[in-house]
Amino acid sequence: MNIHEYQGKELLKKFGVNVPRGKVAFTVDEAVQAARELGTDICVVKAQIHAGGRGKAGGVKVAKNLEEVRLYAEELLGKTLVTHQTGAEGKEVKRLLIEEGCDIQKEYYIGLVLDRKISRVVMMASEEGGTEIEEVAAKTPEKIFKEVIDPAVGLLPFQARRLAFNINIPRQLVNQAVKFMQSLYHVFTEKDCSIAEINPLVVTGDGQISALDAKLNFDANGLYRNQDILQYRDLDEEDPKEIEASKYDLSYVSLDGNIGCMVNGAGLAMSTMDIIKYYGGEPANFLDVGGGATAEKVTEAFKIILSDPKVKGIFVNIFGGIMKCDTIANGILEAAKQVALKVPLVVRLEGTNVALGKKILAESGLNIVPADSMADGAKKIVSLVN
Repeated sequence: MNIHEYQGKELLKKFGVNVPRGKVAFTVDEAVQAARELGTDICVVKAQIHAGGRGKAGGVKVAKNLEEVRLYAEELLGKTLVTHQTGAEGKEVKRLLIEEGCDIQKEYYIGLVLDRKISRVVMMASEEGGTEIEEVAAKTPEKIFKEVIDPAVGLLPFQARRLAFNINIPRQLVNQAVKFMQSLYHVFTEKDCSIAEINPLVVTGDGQISALDAKLNFDANGLYRNQDILQYRDLDEEDPKEIEASKYDLSYVSLDGNIGCMVNGAGLAMSTMDIIKYYGGEPANFLDVGGGATAEKVTEAFKIILSDPKVKGIFVNIFGGIMKCDTIANGILEAAKQVALKVPLVVRLEGTNVALGKKILAESGLNIVPADSMADGAKKIVSLVN
């Protein structure tokens, strides 16, 4: 789950991380009032969308007076901002962060991420702040320093101190940097983050270390114990089909292709999308109904897939273990009753109760194309769609 920059800064502040003062605004008048309340000579007007690269796309403006705040707020609110992370369709700006200006002396990068190869959280730091870390990794990887964190003891002071020295934090500010890093790690672990990225971390003219920008992503599996984070969810930033899928505990991600995929298990979903691509097709989605899906879930999964106008065919690829093939078959029949199925449907079933599942589909009278294997099913749906 993603949240906005201003929400991330609210959370960081609660954990003792230093952030600039700022206020969220949903209208032009609210933006001007926020700037007036901040009372600083310079204000920064920042578009709030779930995507990086806002500055390069014109989504961050520096205002020197209230008139400029109004001008920039009018320009940004309602604008479709296109960045390298939004895709060509962009995202509409519906809220702004009005923030006090900072006397920036130097910019750095600090980030926390889970390294799946070693099953450890890693803190990364670089003195090349303000630029994308991927760009730094490609051009000057020697400027990225890492500390692997033992979950039993957390980020130790000497590790944070070593990072601070490696990225040339001014010596008089090293202790402040250590406290900043440890507080950031505390947020990461307490709130089940998947990414915590401060870019840039800045040193200001008055000798403060502050998070000028903040990107926090959260593991959806941990939201049940972080209800306060769930309150930050902005449904306007999410695909309506993904929102609907979450109501039924379905894992759904919309893609750009025209072949709808319904599977059980994330690994099988990835393999299904790969084999569709291999045979020249383009998957329209990732949809995992899970191991314990019911006929109701399968029905809703079909509805969600068919709500995408790009879908020209559906490939159901089920390997039944806990999930029984007859349950899938009954769900398909129920979906066909509720939704007019006008696109080709290829079904590959294997596993528990497979014979019964195939029998149910064969006797249904529906125009369903059976497949003997995953490859056979992929070839058939690609051929039918093309």
